Amino acid sequence: FLAVVGPNGAGKSTLVKIMAGLLKPQSGSVLLEGRELYSYSVQEIARRIAVVRQEFVPAFEFSVLETVLMARTPRYGPLGFESKHDRTLASQALEMTDTARFASRPLGSLSAGERQRVFIARALAQNTSILLLDEPTSFLDLKHQVGIYDLLRSIQKQANTTIVAVTHDINLASQYCDEALLLCPSAPGPE
Repeated sequence: FLAVVGPNGAGKSTLVKIMAGLLKPQSGSVLLEGRELYSYSVQEIARRIAVVRQEFVPAFEFSVLETVLMARTPRYGPLGFESKHDRTLASQALEMTDTARFASRPLGSLSAGERQRVFIARALAQNTSILLLDEPTSFLDLKHQVGIYDLLRSIQKQANTTIVAVTHDINLASQYCDEALLLCPSAPGPE
C-alpha cells in the first residue's frame, strides 16, 4: 500500500496516468508482470489495473449500478453481456462503499462524495490485482474517508492487492500505507 504525496503540480496524477498506461513516459519504461506495459492490450491492462481518477464527471446519465458494471466489461463473455457473477461483484462493491442504496439512481444525481464512493466501488468490482487511486477521499466526509481507507487496507491484506493512492492527507497515509513516495516539483531552470 503506497501513498504518493506532494504539493500540487509535483506530478502525482501524471505518475498515476503513466502507471495505468494512459500516458507514455518521456524516458524509461513501465513494467507489469515483467513485461513492458505498452505491450499489453487495453483489455489486458484493464484485467490487471483498476483506476480511480480525480474528479471524473460522467458524460452520460448511467445509473450507479450500470456505472459499476461497466468495470466488468473486460471480463464479459463472447456475447458482451454481464453474468450473474458480474452483477454479484458489482453489488458487493456497492455494499462495501456504502452506495448500494443508490444503485438505481442516475450517477449525476449524487453528491460529489457519493459519486467518489461509486467510482471506488467500480474499481473494486473490476477485481484487479492493482488499484491506482488519485485522491480517493476527495469530497468525502471524515467518516467516509476513514471507511474507505479501512476498506482499502482490508482489501490489500486479504486479496494481496497492490494499492497506490495519491493523497494530500499525510495523516491518513501514515496510518494506512506501508510506504510513502514524496514527489517534489522540479525547480525552474535558469532563465
